[in-house]
Amino acid sequence: MASDLSEAIRVFEQEKGIPRDLVLKTIEEFLIAAYKKKYGTAENVIVRFNDEETEVTVFSKKRIVEDDDVNDEVLEIALQDALEYNSESEIGDELLIEINPKDFERTAVQSAKQRAKQKIREIQKDTLYSEFAEKTGEMIIGYYQREKNGNIYVDLGKIEGILPKRYQSPREIYRPNDRIKAIIYEVEKQESGLNIILSRTHTDFVKKLFELEVPELYDKTVEIFKIVREPGYRTKMAIYSNREDVDPVGACVGLKGVRIQSIVKEMEGEKIDVLKYDPDPREFIKNALSPAEVESVIILDEGKRHALAVVTDNQLSLAIGKQGLNVRLANRLVDWNIDVKTIEQFEGMDVSAEAKKAVSALFADEESDEKTEEITRIDELPGIPERLVELLRQHGIELIETFLSIDIDKLAVLDGVTQQDIESIKAIIDENVEIIEDNDEQKASDIKAEDFIPEDDQEDISDDDEENFYECPECGSEITDDMSLCPNCGVGFSFEEDDDDEDDEEEKKD
Repeated sequence: MASDLSEAIRVFEQEKGIPRDLVLKTIEEFLIAAYKKKYGTAENVIVRFNDEETEVTVFSKKRIVEDDDVNDEVLEIALQDALEYNSESEIGDELLIEINPKDFERTAVQSAKQRAKQKIREIQKDTLYSEFAEKTGEMIIGYYQREKNGNIYVDLGKIEGILPKRYQSPREIYRPNDRIKAIIYEVEKQESGLNIILSRTHTDFVKKLFELEVPELYDKTVEIFKIVREPGYRTKMAIYSNREDVDPVGACVGLKGVRIQSIVKEMEGEKIDVLKYDPDPREFIKNALSPAEVESVIILDEGKRHALAVVTDNQLSLAIGKQGLNVRLANRLVDWNIDVKTIEQFEGMDVSAEAKKAVSALFADEESDEKTEEITRIDELPGIPERLVELLRQHGIELIETFLSIDIDKLAVLDGVTQQDIESIKAIIDENVEIIEDNDEQKASDIKAEDFIPEDDQEDISDDDEENFYECPECGSEITDDMSLCPNCGVGFSFEEDDDDEDDEEEKKD
């Protein structure tokens, strides 16, 4: 009896995973139920185990009364009968009388045994549920046991797990006794037992694989920002480092790719893109579209999280991926709607001038990079209010050159234009326009007195102020009255005033 009980306790404890105290409690409840079935009450039953918990004894507790006062033989015992058990018995004492379980009725034992089995199953279910529920999301290793309707049943030791078809990678083929590594995705309690749902397609499966291979992830030196996955085809994982001296991508890839290669092998060749997370959405989108090289990212609508990635022609198919897989995963990773276009496609789009200007500047050759765009009109100045543009246009001032040529005092008297407006416009011009002065001297032949004299005063210029031209008497070259030698033949000459002219002057004086 002792050895049988001890073996039963060991089986329940070690093989069934039921704690020892719950096994003992179940045995106790089983015996109490059988006692109650036989005697109609469990009020006076006591179950005790020895110190080694290898033997169990059932006692019936009865109160000692006078020989003629026994009203309930289950709860009371006559003094005369009590003295047979204990010679020191006295009226009013309580006496424990051992009951042999074999004396219980067969039906009582069967009923109690059935209830005990049900109790043990419930205990086992609760125990396993508590154990595996705490491990949800953790990695576990089991062995292929059988397959039914595409679902694979995996031996986990204490219990059987289920790897549903929907949580199996399409790349993978399983055979009996294959070693299967998966995460505990869900733990379900059912009437028939406990369901341990496993998964190899969840993103946490990839995360756990990397944590097993990369110590920097385990100790939080490098952390995972987000993982997106198309099981069996491609996975994208964005990571960042908490230390400046640790390269997150290099840590996950490992020396010569040894770390990531073992993970790819476990995932049956599924492609994995490990990229660096960046808080700047433009840089993050560039990284997310790897392995394609993105030249520029334009934010089309920040509120709707709509962006445009511009790539060269030879990178377009790589950025989009087979059946759009690469850009689709990038969308999910950065949580932006990304359009991928080439330069030619982008130029044909109806987008803002600023966006086109940014991309045009990016793809211009080196010579064009050195040149700056010429701004000549006031309405082309960046940041200038439309109000000021319209006010200046009403006064006929549309060119920057015209604005700069007018005195500040004259600008200040224009209707609607304040001194602060003038200073604001000048600041914008100084910041965005380079003023180049022409240092070439004008030729003397191009300079006329009329250029410096108002039209009203030009009529007052007398003929006396003009030079008189003559011909050289020797060679006929043109000379003036301020010359003493001919610049062509070198002959000397002098000029004398005409007497008639002097007489005219005298008459004018009279």
